[in-house]
Amino acid sequence: MKITLVTVGKIKEKFFSDAIAEYTKRLSRYCKLDIVQLPDEKTPDNAGEVMERQIKEKEGERILASIKDGTYVIALAIEGDMLDSVKLSEKIDSLGIGGTSQIAFVIGGSLGLSDAVLKRADYKLSFSRMTFPHQLMRVILLEQIYRSYRIMYGEPYHK
Repeated sequence: MKITLVTVGKIKEKFFSDAIAEYTKRLSRYCKLDIVQLPDEKTPDNAGEVMERQIKEKEGERILASIKDGTYVIALAIEGDMLDSVKLSEKIDSLGIGGTSQIAFVIGGSLGLSDAVLKRADYKLSFSRMTFPHQLMRVILLEQIYRSYRIMYGEPYHK
């Protein structure tokens, strides 16, 4: 299985980079992982609704351009379904069993995802109704994907 994280914005903190590198290494025995880091649009402090929509649309165009045809897209969206770790593991496993060879998890920029990206998504996943920093969300997502594989293979880790 090939898993791609499509993300908006840079990782600025070393401790986040270190955590991402660690989970990337751990996941290498289970899947091919690719992280696509796209530039974010600068959002002025006084940006109105129209400008925010335009920013999301620009970022959305970049996101969509980076997703290959035939890829199953899981968008991280606050309004998505909340799954526990076992259910996420079952979701990833059932996609693989069903013939899906590529999954893209999409993390939007600070304003969220454009309507076009949400329409393209095959599934919307929410980790919480709370908002998390995008850098931290990458670490959380990678950890949960790693946990999912450990659950699938019946290996100790998940508690």
